Order: sequence, then C-alpha cells, then structure tokens
Amino acid sequence: MQLYMKQKVFSWKDKFSIMNSFGEDKYYVEGKVISIGKKLRIYDTAGTELAFVNQKVVSLMPKFSVEMNGEEVAVIKKKFTLLKPKYLIEGPGWEVQGDFFGHDYTITDGGKPVVAIHKKWMSWGDAFELDITDESHEVLAMAVVLAIDAVMDNQQNHAVTIGD
Repeated sequence: MQLYMKQKVFSWKDKFSIMNSFGEDKYYVEGKVISIGKKLRIYDTAGTELAFVNQKVVSLMPKFSVEMNGEEVAVIKKKFTLLKPKYLIEGPGWEVQGDFFGHDYTITDGGKPVVAIHKKWMSWGDAFELDITDESHEVLAMAVVLAIDAVMDNQQNHAVTIGD
C-alpha cells in the first residue's frame, strides 16, 4: 500500500496530510505550536487519535517514543556515529537502512521490508512516499518516519556552515 505524506507549508505548527494512492485523505498529523520537544499526533479522517509521537528531551542523542492506545509501542533512538546516521527502533525490533540525508531509506523486520520511504523533491514543503508492505503496520510505520524526519529537520535547522 502506498501512502503520501505532505507537510502543510504555511502553518504555525507541524501539519501533515496523508493520502492513499488515489489522492484521498486517509490520515492527518498535527503537532503542538508550543511544547518542550516535538509532539506529533496521528489521526484518522474521523478525528480519532491513532498514535502519539513524543520527543524525549532529557537524552544525550535524539529519542522519540510512540504511543498507541495509551501504551508505548516503540522507541526510536538516534545512535552516535561520526559519518552516517543510524537509528535504533526498540519495541517492534525493526531495523532502518538507507540514505537518511536523501530521505531514501527502508525499515525492515527480520530482513523483510516493512516500509520504503522516498522523498519527493519537487514540491512545496516536505512530501514523502511510503510504500508499506503490510497495512497493519501503517500507523506505526508513519510514526517512525515522522520521528526520523523530526531528527533530520532539527539537524538541518541547527547545522553550522564554515564561515558563519
């Protein structure tokens, strides 16, 4: 199943629309305007909260938890590396590999693909294509992708170039 995640460009808070391959809204994501750490909530089109992505601010490296039905189901941690970013997903036991800077990576479970993520480059705001192999994993997969995207956005916003 393919989903398309599109960030709203002119918004005070994080806002994403998530559509199916027919262009129909399937989910939406909203963040808090003012909060300590990034907080994102995934809703279905009826407004029911399906997942809560919460940044753990007291952590040496970026760390997010994912709650579904009030229960923590995953923790996404960025590991310390010198060259290539690496993420650990505790809970479902998923692994992440690929080009994070190019937003082209895959999340696997025991070597089998769960979701492949590709960034759409010619669009206003961030736009991602998620190719999810099992529909039962789509909400958790979206939550993990949102957490990784939040870490990457934060790093790009705080990058210092030589000469600044």
